[in-house]
Amino acid sequence: MFRIEAEVDKARRDLLRSRLRDSNTAASPVLAALRGTPGEREAPLHVWALDPAGKLAGGLVGHTWAAWLHVTYLWVDARHRGAGLGSHLLAKAERIARTERGCRRARLETWDFQAPDFYRRRGYQVVCVIPDYPPGITEYTLTKTLSRPAAPPRPVPPRTRGAR
Repeated sequence: MFRIEAEVDKARRDLLRSRLRDSNTAASPVLAALRGTPGEREAPLHVWALDPAGKLAGGLVGHTWAAWLHVTYLWVDARHRGAGLGSHLLAKAERIARTERGCRRARLETWDFQAPDFYRRRGYQVVCVIPDYPPGITEYTLTKTLSRPAAPPRPVPPRTRGAR
């Protein structure tokens, strides 16, 4: 017989998380290979835009984990929307994730009234649609492959006379 309780308990939550992590690691060679590597832990990634007075004009909050960038929040003050600031914040986060943290993919969630078209125009693809979450709103999950910058072209050595 089990006693079932419904209460917030941070110590049990942490124990449950630890046990689930151990179970997942035992069941997945991919997760087992992450253990003990820099990619094992989430690393915060924040990008801020400040106006000339030093006030917050926009920002992006996310994290990187296991070669993925996860964008949690992207916001631009209404006074600065339409000027490309959101695009700059997103591009900066993607560049940091790709070049400094080795991320190959990005993911995010957005609602239908927020910015799904904004993200689509920046190369994100919808991979999940949850209608009525919350009631009356549709949630989208989008992902993007973070392409590596092309290598600069190699200089062509000059041809010498008579060489073919």
